[in-house]
Amino acid sequence: MKLVFLYHPVKNLKESLTFYGETLRFEEAWREGDHTVALTLPNSDVRLLIEDEELELSAGGVFLVDSVDMFYKENKEKLEFIKEPVGIPPGRYAIYKDNADNCLRIIDFTNEK
Repeated sequence: MKLVFLYHPVKNLKESLTFYGETLRFEEAWREGDHTVALTLPNSDVRLLIEDEELELSAGGVFLVDSVDMFYKENKEKLEFIKEPVGIPPGRYAIYKDNADNCLRIIDFTNEK
């Protein structure tokens, strides 16, 4: 498992882009539709992922795994998944909670291979 994104839900994507871009000088790396933008963090391979969806869920890390489906299959009985694996443009995505109710997100890039 490797940390690839820090996920921050935001109420207003446009206002947040102004804050992160103009105030903190983070550069836009890419965007997906009208709801998701990845920003480059200085001196880091980890990107900040801001999104105006899933506002009810906590901020947290997004971890790269070889296969979200395999991780889910191997852990569904011992972890509390709040979002089962779904397809997204680069691959698959799921969310589970740790023992303190923090959201842990996993992703794979199987569509990019």
